[in-house]
Amino acid sequence: MDKVDVIIVGGGLAGLSCAYELADSGMTVIVLERGDFPGSKNVTGGRIYLSPIRNLLPDLWKDAPLERHVTKEILTLMGKANSTTLELYSERYNQEPYPSYTILRAKFDRWLADLVSEKGVFVIPQKNVNDLIKEDGKVIGIRAGDEEIGADCVVAADGILSFFAEKANLRQPFKPQHFALGFKEVIELPSQTIEDRFGLGEGEGAAQLFVGSLTKGMMGGGFLYTNQESLSLGIVVGIHSLNVREPRGEVYKLLDEFKERPEIKNLIKGGNVVEYSAHLITEGGIHIKPKLYTDGMLLVGDAAGLGLNMLVTVRGMEYAMASGVLAGRTIKKAKEKNDFSAPSLAYYEQLLNESFIIKEMNSFKSSLLILENERLFSKYPQAISDLFEKVMRIDEHPKEGLYKTISKALRENFLNLQTFKDWLQFRKI
Repeated sequence: MDKVDVIIVGGGLAGLSCAYELADSGMTVIVLERGDFPGSKNVTGGRIYLSPIRNLLPDLWKDAPLERHVTKEILTLMGKANSTTLELYSERYNQEPYPSYTILRAKFDRWLADLVSEKGVFVIPQKNVNDLIKEDGKVIGIRAGDEEIGADCVVAADGILSFFAEKANLRQPFKPQHFALGFKEVIELPSQTIEDRFGLGEGEGAAQLFVGSLTKGMMGGGFLYTNQESLSLGIVVGIHSLNVREPRGEVYKLLDEFKERPEIKNLIKGGNVVEYSAHLITEGGIHIKPKLYTDGMLLVGDAAGLGLNMLVTVRGMEYAMASGVLAGRTIKKAKEKNDFSAPSLAYYEQLLNESFIIKEMNSFKSSLLILENERLFSKYPQAISDLFEKVMRIDEHPKEGLYKTISKALRENFLNLQTFKDWLQFRKI
């Protein structure tokens, strides 16, 4: 059996970041990716936060194919026939180094794969890894078809349903409430059209989130991100919500219906859909974090359950990249000792616990409980939109005082025991 130093299974952000960290170590590193090329099957909403990871990968961002730096945050609460939008523009977001960017994974992942290849890592696409090879309980390599390749360390970067995490007995299968299903389209539009419609300057971007009637009471929401010459538009729905909903219907139609809303239709008018994708998203946060290491093997990115829904912010890409870098540093330290046992690789968990990743996931450990509250996606967005419509509307009747209008809406929709209980839950976030 041929042997290398490190095998990385999966050519997404976590796997490629690990390869990037190891590229100058003198070790022989291979990345095995089952897609046609890295990025060909990877799906993301489309926003990456660089501030937490800039120092981990200091030389990476100068030439990276990022889209627009985000200067405008938009949150839209959607009722059945109305909506209320909260918009933030900050000049702080328009000062270098820019905190966050929109991103297209097919472009970015392929660029990163080419970069690590130039640095000496072997990136092999269209390679499906079937199994782990173990000896006395230790992972010593992988099996890909009829081929067997040995390694001092295997890095499982094979995504949210990680076959290898289960094969290594590092986790049990997730429950439905730990997943959401996302549908996404990339819609081409001229750069100037995008800037005009969203009120953006050259190179500036917007990130818009939607919650309310678009998911028909199910846990989830919508997103819209501006790229250089396209929009990333999508909708996410919790798997558990789909399982208990009667009738279930055809979920993919939610995106089509979302696109027909005037709030969206006017933004995408004249655009050409050039990409459609669907993907599972982790929602379990810290509650689904598995054991991260065993003899001869580490988990990174989605395979390690490293994702977080903070209600108004969804995190994943920077978690993946940071975990890949920290896994690479762990492997380099293990190589120095020539010790890839579980106690040696436990250094990886120490690094993660000291990082922003685990600290944030612990801070938002109650977010899953909040997300299971149906009223967050039905009653409250509708009530807030109705209230704003009453405040702003002028009709044939004499307008009553603002205090009376607002007080009445609060009594009808918010001043009750159920809302109080919801507020107590929300305080935990």
